[in-house]
Amino acid sequence: MGRHGWNSGAGRWRLTALLGVGVATLALVLTVISTLPNDRADDRGTTSAGDKVHGSPSDPSDPSAQLGPAVGWGFTHTQYSADEGDDGATRRVEDMLSGQGVPQIQHIMGWGAGNPEPVKGRYDFDEMDRRIDFIRKSGGTPVVTLCCSPDWMKGGKAGVDNTDWSRQSLETAPDRAHFKDFAALAATVAKRYPDVRHFIVWNEFKGFWNNGKQRWDYEGYTELYNLVYKALKKVDKDIMVGGPYLVMDSVDPRQTENASADVKGSWGSMDQRVLDAFDYWNKNKAGADFVVVDGSSYTVDDELLPDEFKATDKLTAVGKWVERQTRDLPLWWAEYYVEPGDQNDDRKGWSEPHRVAVQASGLVAMAQGGAGSGFYWNPEEKTGTTCAGCLWTPTQSGDGGTKLPMYDLISRFHKAFPPGTEYETVPVAADDVPNVRVLADDRTVVVVNTLNRKISAKVDGKRFEMGAYEVKWLERK
Repeated sequence: MGRHGWNSGAGRWRLTALLGVGVATLALVLTVISTLPNDRADDRGTTSAGDKVHGSPSDPSDPSAQLGPAVGWGFTHTQYSADEGDDGATRRVEDMLSGQGVPQIQHIMGWGAGNPEPVKGRYDFDEMDRRIDFIRKSGGTPVVTLCCSPDWMKGGKAGVDNTDWSRQSLETAPDRAHFKDFAALAATVAKRYPDVRHFIVWNEFKGFWNNGKQRWDYEGYTELYNLVYKALKKVDKDIMVGGPYLVMDSVDPRQTENASADVKGSWGSMDQRVLDAFDYWNKNKAGADFVVVDGSSYTVDDELLPDEFKATDKLTAVGKWVERQTRDLPLWWAEYYVEPGDQNDDRKGWSEPHRVAVQASGLVAMAQGGAGSGFYWNPEEKTGTTCAGCLWTPTQSGDGGTKLPMYDLISRFHKAFPPGTEYETVPVAADDVPNVRVLADDRTVVVVNTLNRKISAKVDGKRFEMGAYEVKWLERK
């Protein structure tokens, strides 16, 4: 099978009306069955034993494997990743990740995984198995996002050759009549990979937009969420489940329509419809072990206000608002974006030092907003020697799999500021306050130069030189 999905999860897809494809007639199905009585064409290559444990998972009852509801700072596998390619290149990435414990997200359908249940009760986890194997071999903490759904759950055709991989189809939610079927699929995934202890329910409310009311269908999402939550807890009460994975959209600060009067700043105002959807889920959820959001520092019109670094203050403001709503639930950012995409939703306009500096500012902002986990959407390319914003070079060639600057940032941040970190305020010289972003605990300080020129800064009692857009790490004694 080929790689399914696309590289970015930040596109503004949600207002499009999504129409299903008609199902095949009963007569045609009977004809196929009658001509191929022992090998139905639509389920060839599948198995009924989808819940059979795959591979050699770690023992979830082992105390050393027990994890809390926060997992730290990691990345999401997208359409192309290091599970395939030249053996030397893939091993290079595995070795790079080994021992880091970096959490890694994989979706169950799309973004590199095939249709997990092309026919009801018949499963194909080949590509998902390969991704989970890679996460295991690289020593990562596996996280599964339960999205998207097989075609037959959303008005399309069943069958291994009938999967519609168009963006419109993949971003269609299951029909309400199939919510229980999707929950059953989630339970099957949990049984197959018992070492996966963290599950996110759905992705960005895809397909849950109410055109008539011009708002999110938060009732529908919450109904699906609750069924999945209960199904997973029935498999194992210690499985940890989170949602709602809403896109925390913001609008221009001058806009009044749908603008929140309470959650706003120089970066803009939150879309009140998003806050309403979050509030409904929060009050009506069956339970949650952690809370998941997604979003960008820029507005829905791609405005970075008042500039790309100060715009990341939005991530702090959102985090603090969520914390007030959910009290003590750990906060995850399943996706976060600080660089607007082009017409193809690619982010290639900044230099790598500029990109890394703004990304570092975003990580600092999320941590200051109370987040203990965040996942970088890795924009991996299939081939080539360069890859803007990627964690490593493409693995199809023998010299691929070489780490890139963004990997150093994510892995260093994960190591320096693990879940449960207690942050401290360190002194910054008054003249330097506008030019740097700083995060510190009792052991480490990270300093980001927000200017495209050299500066001299004094932080935590130390003066030092910084290059343009440099990210500097200081060890405290």
